[in-house]
Amino acid sequence: MRIPVPRPRSLAAQLFAMQAVLIAVLVAGYAVFTYLSDTGQAEDAAGRQAKAVAQSIADAPSVREAIRTPDPTAELQPYALRVQHDAEVDFVTIMNTKGIRWTHPDEEQIGQHFRGHTERALRGEPFTETYTGTLGPSVRAVVPIYDGGRDPAHIVGMVSAGIRVEAISARVQDQLTALIGVAAGALTLGAIGTYVINARLRRHTHGMNAAELSRMHDYHQAALHAVREGLLMLDGQFRVALINDGGRELLGVAGDVVGRSVAELGLPAPLTGALLASEPRVDEVYLTAERVLVVNTSPVSGGERRGTVVTLRDVTELQSLMGELDSERGFTQALRSQAHEAANRLHTVVSLIELGRAEEAVEFATAELELAQALTDQVVAAVSEPVLAALLLGKTAQANERGVELVVSEDSRLDDGLLPDTLPARDLVTILGNLIDNAVDAAQGSVGARVTVTAYAEGGELVLRVSDTGAGVDPALGETVFQRGFTTKPAGPGGRGLGLALVRQAVSRHQGVLAVAEADGGGAVFEVRMPLVDGAGGSATEGTASGSGSGSAERTTSGSAGRTGSGGGSASHDGSGPADSAASQGAAVSRGDV
Repeated sequence: MRIPVPRPRSLAAQLFAMQAVLIAVLVAGYAVFTYLSDTGQAEDAAGRQAKAVAQSIADAPSVREAIRTPDPTAELQPYALRVQHDAEVDFVTIMNTKGIRWTHPDEEQIGQHFRGHTERALRGEPFTETYTGTLGPSVRAVVPIYDGGRDPAHIVGMVSAGIRVEAISARVQDQLTALIGVAAGALTLGAIGTYVINARLRRHTHGMNAAELSRMHDYHQAALHAVREGLLMLDGQFRVALINDGGRELLGVAGDVVGRSVAELGLPAPLTGALLASEPRVDEVYLTAERVLVVNTSPVSGGERRGTVVTLRDVTELQSLMGELDSERGFTQALRSQAHEAANRLHTVVSLIELGRAEEAVEFATAELELAQALTDQVVAAVSEPVLAALLLGKTAQANERGVELVVSEDSRLDDGLLPDTLPARDLVTILGNLIDNAVDAAQGSVGARVTVTAYAEGGELVLRVSDTGAGVDPALGETVFQRGFTTKPAGPGGRGLGLALVRQAVSRHQGVLAVAEADGGGAVFEVRMPLVDGAGGSATEGTASGSGSGSAERTTSGSAGRTGSGGGSASHDGSGPADSAASQGAAVSRGDV
C-alpha cells in the first residue's frame, strides 16, 4: 500500500509559526532584560542615595563636634537613627579611622569593627560597593569625615550609609506584575498581527510553499537572462520594476536602477517620452547614445493601470546595412548613368574615326580622360585623407546626376594620417555622407543648385561644414531638425527623419558639436566640430587653412553644374540620407567620367 506523503506546509503557514515563536522569544527576552535592567538601575539609584546621605552626614558640623567629645556615641547614635529614618536607608554607621563603630542600628554592634572596605575612604576617596555585613547584603557608600582640611591627614572618621539588597529587590518586585501584563498583551497583539499578515501573504502566494516559490523564481531568472532582447517592466508610477541584462546593455544604464523613475535614467528625450506614454507603441525606432532601438510597449492592466512591459531590439547593425544598401543603390544608379554617358562618348569617338577624323577622335577622348583625372586630383589635393576623398568623389558623381554641383572649398585641407584611431572611418562616413545627402536633397531643383563641403583641422578640432543653396532651415527648428522623425519631405518606403539623428548620435559619441545656421547666400549650413586626440601617428596638427566661410573661393569637383540629371523636386531638409559604406566604392565611381 502506498503511503501518501504529506505536502509541505505553505510559505504563509511556515512564516506564521516562525513569527509566533519569534514574537514569544522577543517578548520574553524583553521582559527578562527589563527586569534585569530595572534591578541594575535600582541598585545604582540606591548607591547614589546612600552616598548622598553619607556625604551630608560627613559635612555636618555637629558630627565633627561630637567626634571631639570623649564619648562620640552619646551624641551620634540618636542623630544617626534619626537620619536613617528620614532618609529611608537601612543603616547609618559612623566610625573612627580604625573602623570602630560609633553608631549602628543594632546597639550591640557599637564598638565592634566595621565590616567592609575603608581603604579608599582613608585615602580621601568616597566610594560605593555591595558588601555583606551584619544586616546582610547591602549597597553601601563610605565617605571620609574631615576636620580642619581636605587632605587625608585631616580625616577624623568615616560614615557609611547603605540599603539592603533585599529592600532593593522588593522595589523591583512591585514592577514585575505590571511588566508581565504588558508582555502578555504584546504577545497577544503580535500573534493577532502575525495571523492577519500571513493570511494576506497566503492569498498573494496562492498557498505555495517555499520550494515551489524558489523553483518558480529560478525559472523566471533563467528565462529573463536567456532572452537576448531587452526587457523592461515599469510599475504604475513609471518606475523600473524589472530589467534584464539585455535591457541594461541596450539602454546603457549601470548600477541598481530598480525603483528609479524612467525620467531619472538619463535616456534621450524622445525615448523617455515613449516609455512614459500611456498608449502602446509598436515597432517604433529610437536612438540612444550608441544604438538604434526598435521599441514596443504594452500596458499591463487589471482593473487599474499596473505598469508597462517594454521590449527593446537592437537594429544598429541592420540600420547600418540598410544605409549601405541605399548607398549601393545610389552608386548603381550613378554607374548606370555614367555607363550611358560613356556609351554616347564612345559612339562619338567611333563616328569620328569612321569619318576619317582620327585626330579629333583622339583629342575628344583624351580631353574627357584628362577632365576626369583633373577632378580627382583636385579633390585629393584638398582632402588627401583617403576615406573622405573617396566619399567626396562618389558623392560628386551622385550629385552631378541629380543636377547639383558639389564643390570642395579652397579652405579645405586634411592630410592623410591626421585623423586619430579613435575616429573610425565608419563614423566619419556616417556624419559627412548624411550631411551631403541631406544638402543635395535640399539644393536639388533650386536655381544654381550647389552644395559646398569644407573640411579642415583647427585648434585641435576637426571641422566639417556642408552648405547648400536650398530653402534653408527655420531658426525655430534649429534643435528639432536633429530629432528622429523630423522631415520636410514626403515619407519614403523606408521612412524618413533618421539621417540627421544618426549624425548627432555619432558626433555626440566623439564629444563633438553639431549646429545648423543660415548660409551667407541662402540655404542652410551644417557644421560639425569634433576634438582630435593623439593617434598612432602622433598628435593632431592644425590644418593649413583656417577660414570657413561658405562664400570663399571654391574648387569645383563636379564639372559643369548645368549637366543634365534627375532634377526637380522642392528644396528640403531632413535626416533621411543614408551613410555611405566602403570608401573604395566612392573611388570606383569617381574613376568614371565625372
